[in-house]
Amino acid sequence: MSDPRTDAAAGESNPGPDPELDDLLDELETLERTVDDPEEVEQVRETIRVARRVSTPSAFGRVIRGFDRHDAAESLVGSIVVGVPMLVEGGTLEIGAHLATHPVAFLATLVGTVGVVVGVLYVAEIQQVEIYRPFFGVVPRRLVGVLAISFATALALMTGWGRVEWTDPWLAVCQTTVTFAPMALGGALGDILPGS
Repeated sequence: MSDPRTDAAAGESNPGPDPELDDLLDELETLERTVDDPEEVEQVRETIRVARRVSTPSAFGRVIRGFDRHDAAESLVGSIVVGVPMLVEGGTLEIGAHLATHPVAFLATLVGTVGVVVGVLYVAEIQQVEIYRPFFGVVPRRLVGVLAISFATALALMTGWGRVEWTDPWLAVCQTTVTFAPMALGGALGDILPGS
């Protein structure tokens, strides 16, 4: 094994994959064993302690926990950006009418929407999203927040823009659900993407 001090001095680089925090700790521990001066040993040990406190960054370098008003606002913006095209699209009302006569398709749409949001938030690892203080110890607050904001936005805009008539509530709910599906995806992405 080569000496890390001479490699660094010679300007050599490791041609392997990008190093991770564990690689850094291994190198520091190797350096600690080779250093003779007590002050340098203490400096290396302090660097090791700091490195161990560093969180390993996710794909975009953020760890997301909790769900506050900033997250809610980001989710709202994402819902609107992605959902507005569905509001003005005539096919939305036709699909909603279809869902009203096919309850299994309606249920599948809801389950699929929740599944996509769970996938974006917790499975796809776009960001490291931690579940913080879930409702009833099980249901993530972020999931509930994103879904509630997206559905409320779809409901308010579909009603406010006269896209649904509440004389037939079941039909209105089904048509709103068609808009809710992409809004939920937009809300999840708006909430967790960096810079949003």
